[in-house]
Amino acid sequence: MRKLELHWQILLGMASGVVFGYLVTSWSGGKDFVSDWVAPVGTIFINLLKLIAIPLILASLVKGISDLKDISKFKNIGFRTIGMYIFTTIIAISVGLGLVNLIEPGKGLPQATINQMVSTYTDNSEISGKISEAHHQKESGPLDFVVDIVPDNIFAAMSDNGSMLQVIFFAILLGICLLLISEEKAKPLKIFFDSLNEVILKMVDVIMLTAPFAVFALLANVVVSADNPEILEKLLFYTLTVILGLILMVAVYLLILYIVTKRSPFSFIPKIAPAQLLAFSTSSSAATLPVTMERVSEHVGVDEEVSSFVLPVGATINMDGTSLYQAVAAVFIAQALKFPLDFTQQLTIVFTALLASIGSAAVPGAGMVMLVIVLESIGFPSDRLAVGLALIFAVDRPLDMCRTVVNVTGDAVVATVVGKSVGLLHPPIEKRLKKTYR
Repeated sequence: MRKLELHWQILLGMASGVVFGYLVTSWSGGKDFVSDWVAPVGTIFINLLKLIAIPLILASLVKGISDLKDISKFKNIGFRTIGMYIFTTIIAISVGLGLVNLIEPGKGLPQATINQMVSTYTDNSEISGKISEAHHQKESGPLDFVVDIVPDNIFAAMSDNGSMLQVIFFAILLGICLLLISEEKAKPLKIFFDSLNEVILKMVDVIMLTAPFAVFALLANVVVSADNPEILEKLLFYTLTVILGLILMVAVYLLILYIVTKRSPFSFIPKIAPAQLLAFSTSSSAATLPVTMERVSEHVGVDEEVSSFVLPVGATINMDGTSLYQAVAAVFIAQALKFPLDFTQQLTIVFTALLASIGSAAVPGAGMVMLVIVLESIGFPSDRLAVGLALIFAVDRPLDMCRTVVNVTGDAVVATVVGKSVGLLHPPIEKRLKKTYR
């Protein structure tokens, strides 16, 4: 009997988790049962993925750069990667702005609904925390982002998944220096990182055996902890606007993929589906990164020299789904609270959302922090920020899950396109194995 593909196993786990979550909500102790006995399984799984993220980035990036032999090739990869990420982010923000101005979901929102959501969420501690964090980021100097990339202690940086860019900086520096010394002296360290890379990839395979059970736990917990369904229904047009924009963005990715690589989107999506489904379940690009790297390298065929750089950088600076959401959310809030926006202010949203996406944390809820920065950039009254965030707070979690899928899909497509442009896109591993044993 043929074994069920991993993405189908994960889909079954997700569907079962949703059904189980809805069933236990009818039981008075259902929420506590899921919280105490089911949710920890998902938390352990996410922790395992985060556990190997930094070692995987360090090992694969050092190995990839030291195998290049030519530093100019790495420079080409770097410029193409940053250029592609900026290009797709601008498209995402533009798609979001276009849809929200066309559909105008905020204009049809009844005042009673606005009052209900404001009274429910305005004093929420999480909203207050997002506003405070956004103000802290705004107070940073113009070059603080660049300063933060350079670590003063690599071991401290490796102990914090939020310091991913610092680890990338160290790995790049180490890989380049391995190229600059004699091959004889570099060989022992290269062998170590080659071996470490293989071990970490095997750890990804082992951890993924538990993925169907983990996503069951994660989705069940999401369902039992969901907010008032009535509020979700009242925000239907806003939610559908964001989701439609995200679907269009995926279509843009697949069009770019086909134009540049001539590969069929219908064969590409199943190859990265496990990473997409995990992104949906965890709402974290960082937690999904080890799986994304494994799928893109082994199943799509992008050389590790490319994927080991493009994907970790993408998990940090490529927030296309989040940027699109910010464009829709900012205009929706302005429409609902009758705050008029002219063309200049909407153009400001494009540039601010683009800048805010660079270096944004690849963790759940980071989009709302960026949204505060975007709203303040267009002159939205500070005393009404909490009110604006309260309007969208109820649906932020499910939309966060959806936009993380777009972020991860964008990372995979950019890695494939960059790999093709520098001649480092190979046939998928299954095709190579068929040629070997034919």
